[in-house]
Parts: sequence; C-alpha cells; structure tokens
Amino acid sequence: MILLIFWALVFSLILSKIKRGKGAEWAKLFRIITLVFTFSFFTYWFIKKSSVGIVRNSVALQVINKLPQPLDFYVINLNDPATNKAMETKHIGKIRPEYYRIEYLKMDKSDQYWVVGYLGKKNLVYFSQNSVPNKNIDQIIEVQNYINQSVKLSDIAKKQIEAYNYENIKQGIWITLDFLLLFLNLILLLKRK
Repeated sequence: MILLIFWALVFSLILSKIKRGKGAEWAKLFRIITLVFTFSFFTYWFIKKSSVGIVRNSVALQVINKLPQPLDFYVINLNDPATNKAMETKHIGKIRPEYYRIEYLKMDKSDQYWVVGYLGKKNLVYFSQNSVPNKNIDQIIEVQNYINQSVKLSDIAKKQIEAYNYENIKQGIWITLDFLLLFLNLILLLKRK
C-alpha cells in the first residue's frame, strides 16, 4: 500500500503541470483524492501502530530486566509452519535495569516463543526458548544473567531479527519519501498565483 501511495503521489506531482483545459479539472480532482486518501491512510496507520497491542485471546508476556545494563529485547513467536509467517518477530524495546515491558502474543497456532536480548546493536547476550503449556496463564521472564540456551537457535533468531530490522528500515525509507511527496503535492495544490 505504501508503494502504491508513492506512485500515486508521483503521478499527482506530474499532473500538477496541467494548468488549463478539461484535463486540468480531472488532474486537480485526482490530486485532491490522492491527498485525502494518503492523509486518511497514514492517520489510520499511525493510530494503529501507536495503540496498545492487546490482542484478543492472547498471552501477556512481561520481560523484566534484572541486569545492570539496559538491553534491547525482541520476541520471536513460533507459529504453525504450515502458514506463511512461521516466525513472527516483535521488538519490545530497550529495557533499563529494574524495569519491564509487556507484550501480547497471539498463541493460537504456537506453544513456544523466544526472547532475545542485545547489548548494543549486534552483541546478542541473552537468548531463551520458552514454552507455553497453559495459554490461560500470563508469562513472566526475569532476565537475571547473560545466557544463550541454544547457539543453533540463537543464530536462527539473529537472522530473523536482521531481516525484521531490514524490512523496518526499508519501510521507513518509503514512508519518508511518501511524506516528502505528500508535502510537495500539498504545497503545489495550495499555492496561489
């Protein structure tokens, strides 16, 4: 959708050159519709992204950092391999010492999740594999030491997190370009002679 908005805004920018004739009215209408749709989409998207991720029939996971340094935590939910998204990665955030974060995990087709902690950007210092025997009981993970329960699984987790971060960077670039084009289109539309 973000890519579609990008091309619509580029086309709208090109249509801003049409100033006279019947085509000018249609071009202006297209530009207005594109701007309204883009504003609506990004408003909805930002509200959805900033709202609390409470999911119906989910398991609440509380990660508590008991270590003296802040760690950057990720959770990888292992879904049913038959689906397209076999692993779902979420960034919990950087947790300071003696603080916690809560994440809600959809565990319909899963009974296992991994918690990965980074000290800095690339230094994986914590990896734990956790099972969910009862999906009606919320999970609490206290990180009290630097541990890597499985080197093989932590390597898979590293690759998954790198792919997740790469996708987020790519999406951030496209959104920035969309906002730049949105601003240019808005200025050209509101500009008076």
